[in-house]
Amino acid sequence: MSESEQPEPDAPADSEEAVENAQLFGVWEIGEIEYADPSTQRYINVTPIAHTMGRHASKQFKKSEISIVERLVNRLMQSEDNTGHKQKTLKIVKDAFEIVNERSEENPIQVLVTAVENAAPREETVRLKYGGISVPQAVDVAPQRRVDQALKFLADGTASASYKSTTSAAEALAQQLLGAADYDVQTYAINQKEERERVAEAAR
Repeated sequence: MSESEQPEPDAPADSEEAVENAQLFGVWEIGEIEYADPSTQRYINVTPIAHTMGRHASKQFKKSEISIVERLVNRLMQSEDNTGHKQKTLKIVKDAFEIVNERSEENPIQVLVTAVENAAPREETVRLKYGGISVPQAVDVAPQRRVDQALKFLADGTASASYKSTTSAAEALAQQLLGAADYDVQTYAINQKEERERVAEAAR
């Protein structure tokens, strides 16, 4: 290959810039997301792609490389009504993002990232056996698990608020995201995080 045929060295940078300028759902910017918690930052990935067709499923820990939005969608799909309905769940998340933006006038992706950081428990308990007696012991939570638990709390709170209720799933999710982002202890996700840490503190 001649020198004239070799690719330009700045081509990868252009592609990275194109990804940063891309928009989630064609609306929301992903280029200026701020992280307040450095311990979970590498596990909260923001991309413009909300559906990777399960490409991460074949490799262990690959889930941390997909978008935090898709991880939220996958967690919401674990409820009885949404199991296997990814397009339906994507629409729920998209509608919830619009509600969040309307009420807070902020980028809903930023609200999601802040909510996950706030709802991620720092401590939890395990049970150790000493001579047949189970004793609770407080342990630090790994950053990967902290993000997993935060997403679980947000999804469980959404399912609880919308099940057999006039509140739609999108409305319930928006309430969870806004409440967790504001660290409202009345929000299910924050309440669960506080409870986990309270029990762990008692087991120190």
